[in-house]
Amino acid sequence: MLYFALKFAHVIGAAVLLGTGAGIAFFMLMAHLDGRPAIVAGVARIVVLADFLFTASAVVVQPITGILLVLNVGYSPYETWIVASIGLYLVTGAFWLPVVWMQMRMRDLAVEAARDGVALPRAYHRLFGWWFAFGFPAFASVLAIFWLMITKPATLWP
Repeated sequence: MLYFALKFAHVIGAAVLLGTGAGIAFFMLMAHLDGRPAIVAGVARIVVLADFLFTASAVVVQPITGILLVLNVGYSPYETWIVASIGLYLVTGAFWLPVVWMQMRMRDLAVEAARDGVALPRAYHRLFGWWFAFGFPAFASVLAIFWLMITKPATLWP
């Protein structure tokens, strides 16, 4: 029963990370393409909140349930797929943490532009470019972690 509960929490946490990441990316991109500061500000407020409520919670749950699963099942923490997934998790975090700050700053810039009745400033567009670019390695890392968790390869090279 403990194994099932841990695995269930781990899978749900992974789904939340993947789903929230994809959802946030989609909604921010759609707001950006719309271009209206008030729309960007409103969507960015929701995106920042979602990142703190859902993504941050899953970020905490994943390593806890992962460690407990390793201990419960008896896997070696040095198995290739576990080490690789931990490395990719750290890569994801290295890209996600700056993205959270970027989202907050883009939100603030959009709020100011909407309040002042002006277009989104150059600083917003520069941040959006970085935000967009940072999403690719983070999302690819999460997908790779899913692959590792499903396949559990003994080795990653021939």
